[in-house]
Amino acid sequence: MNTKAKVKKIISILEKEFPDARIRLNHSNPFELLVATILSAQCTDERVNIVTKELFSKYKTPRDFANLRPEELEKLIFSTGYYKSKAKHIIESSRIIENEFNGQVPSDIETLLKLPGVGRKTANVILSHSFDKPGIVVDTHVIRITNRLGLVNTKNPEKIEFQLMEIVPRDKWVVFTHLLIAHGRKFCTSRNPKCDVCPIHSFCDHYKNLV
Repeated sequence: MNTKAKVKKIISILEKEFPDARIRLNHSNPFELLVATILSAQCTDERVNIVTKELFSKYKTPRDFANLRPEELEKLIFSTGYYKSKAKHIIESSRIIENEFNGQVPSDIETLLKLPGVGRKTANVILSHSFDKPGIVVDTHVIRITNRLGLVNTKNPEKIEFQLMEIVPRDKWVVFTHLLIAHGRKFCTSRNPKCDVCPIHSFCDHYKNLV
């Protein structure tokens, strides 16, 4: 079985296992998604959603956030971790969006990547879920699982993104990330993965090396 066929089979199995795989960050517009994704670094989606529920009830627009003092925002996002750098990035990005883009989040990856705190992962989340421009989001689950499966052989997120774009069907780019995140949480955990009950272990190089 070649790699593309292997990927299609893996996706098919995981879609049956996780039929509700989707983005878990609550948001109602591209700007809220930008803020939520910045906050999600090294933090659970559940915690981010708790924080943004209060945050977005008080502050609605890039202008609102641009006018915040760092200390004000830091108090509100403290529980997400790395709160000082996150507050700085959110405020600086908000000012750029307000002043340079008329309050609208840019819809192209080159411009998004120029915003403070926005890397390819965050940019692809925004493009995929707010502008219908599919991309493959590479987070820690995707890095771990694609290496274990033998789909890639690198820990570099950008290299993984472009390698996966060559073997994952384009219409599955967005859901592929969510399927691997769900799989990583339930079966392919960082420590002590549940290989014996994993629904895709027959396609996994890591598992084959164990048996």
